[in-house]
Amino acid sequence: MALSKNRIKYIRSLELKKNRKADKVFLAEGPKLVGDLLGHFRCRFLIATSEWLSAHRHLAVEDVTEVSEEELSRASLLKTPQQVLAVFEQPDESVDVSVISRSLCLALDDVQDPGNLGTIIRLATYNFAAKQVDADVLEALAKLAKEAQLTEKFEALYNGAVINTGENRLVLHQLTRGQLGDAVVADGVDKRKFYVEQQERIAEFANKVHSGEITNAAGEKFTTVVQIGIGGSDLGPRAMYLALENWAKKNNTFKMEAKFISNVDPDDAASVLASVDVAHSIFILVSKSGTTLETLTNESFVKDALKNAGLDASKHMIAVTSETSPLAKSDDYLAAFFMDDYIGGRYSSTSAVGGAVLSLAFGPEVFAQFLDGAAAEDKLSKNADIMENPEMLDALIGVYERNVLGYPSTAVLPYSQALSRFPAHLQQADMESNGKSVNRFGEPVDYVTGPVLFGEPGTNGQHSFYQLLHQGTDIVPLQFVGYKNSQMETDVVIQDSTSQQKLCANVAAQIVAFACGKEDENRNKNFEGGRPSSIIIGEQLTPASLGALLAHFENKIMFQGFVWNLNSFDQEGVQLGKVLAKRVLAHDTDGALKVYSDLLNI
Repeated sequence: MALSKNRIKYIRSLELKKNRKADKVFLAEGPKLVGDLLGHFRCRFLIATSEWLSAHRHLAVEDVTEVSEEELSRASLLKTPQQVLAVFEQPDESVDVSVISRSLCLALDDVQDPGNLGTIIRLATYNFAAKQVDADVLEALAKLAKEAQLTEKFEALYNGAVINTGENRLVLHQLTRGQLGDAVVADGVDKRKFYVEQQERIAEFANKVHSGEITNAAGEKFTTVVQIGIGGSDLGPRAMYLALENWAKKNNTFKMEAKFISNVDPDDAASVLASVDVAHSIFILVSKSGTTLETLTNESFVKDALKNAGLDASKHMIAVTSETSPLAKSDDYLAAFFMDDYIGGRYSSTSAVGGAVLSLAFGPEVFAQFLDGAAAEDKLSKNADIMENPEMLDALIGVYERNVLGYPSTAVLPYSQALSRFPAHLQQADMESNGKSVNRFGEPVDYVTGPVLFGEPGTNGQHSFYQLLHQGTDIVPLQFVGYKNSQMETDVVIQDSTSQQKLCANVAAQIVAFACGKEDENRNKNFEGGRPSSIIIGEQLTPASLGALLAHFENKIMFQGFVWNLNSFDQEGVQLGKVLAKRVLAHDTDGALKVYSDLLNI
């Protein structure tokens, strides 16, 4: 059915607020926004291109019109129409006060832009209903938050106070995605401007690579990017890349395949190099100091591979480092992008450390969306009311579970295969930050601090360690992450339900099973229940929702560190092993160190 002139006229009339108000509707355009709103608001009618409709065959919309790009442009209010346009009805619902009194609610007033509403829907759903807390516990946690001055300490952090007391440093990773407070000037430099400048430099470089302005020696485009790093320089960016790889392919933003070399085990570097065409690969060396032993070792491995292929390594490598490192102005690299001492490795995914590889892999626009999602979540963390601050609430419940209930560990269970490496990243972020037995003043603590954290994607985890979670002797708090829609939006119906519905059904079932258990006279089949859990629910794993998820956990870790009076931003426990390893390699050993060195033929 062709798009009528009257319908085009009606759509364009909705540009005026009075017309939208009179007809009690609003207009949404673009795949992302329309996709976010479908299922939440009644759609009066929808018009879309054949391409969009072919990817969305099971629409619960009665009035659907297929149009050409030209027809869509005549109706659209955008300069560049985006495949789909829909008119939704404004909700007209009465408010049940009794529901509000017993629920965690999100209240919105006079939302001007449907895009803002879409962002709220995507980013703001944290549910703790299956946790062992009641009104009295929540009241006590709110008092703890006030007593511990969590809001004030976060404000001090984003305004540039020296929070990393062990290394006498500021903590500024939030500044990579937005400015929450005052301008922060350090070393005579406005740090927000510095981080934005690096993002702009990376974007310019990435665009030149994608356009073919920057090529290999043969004038051919680069097709692969390989990041060489260790710890946070690897775990975070690797997890983020894997999380967005399928989304980028589905949304036509996939630019370059990304690989990662981290382990000093030569088999790691060898296997990665064997899997890529080195002649068409860009290598990113990530080292803040420019002296990280593991990273430089792997760099040498890569340089040998390039040399053996008859290639000039300097034409295939870029550096992410500090401005004062020996890598900053070296002729061995095509370009150097900068970070500083105010962003720790495990918090560096939104800095140049993640920005370079993700911008090359998916495009700078996608990385910008990722930053926007993190920035939106950071703003939520400013709220003093714990019921309006999901990160602070999550952190406080975690403290209650660790210090009052005595639970020694936490499981992170993402029901999305794309988040396969997200628990590993959180493992470092949490355990390296709050695995401390001294407070931020260097004094011993007489209470337990950070839990052991582990996890795997569902449903694989269900057939692995869930046995212990259900029936083990220790109670392990659970943090589920789930999405209503898959990234690829490709699915099959088997026995009246899709695979995605089956995945989500498993999430719901596990939460109830853990909480309620099941009595059985056969003790092998008896489930005690009482296993606490929370869940973060999103519409779909996108760059923005991934950024929000990352910021949620980063800020949760920060708030727990504040409560425990720890310095969550140094990691002295990582250094001792490195020092002793250097002694072994220098054959400066005695005692037990010599015995084990000899056993390993070093």
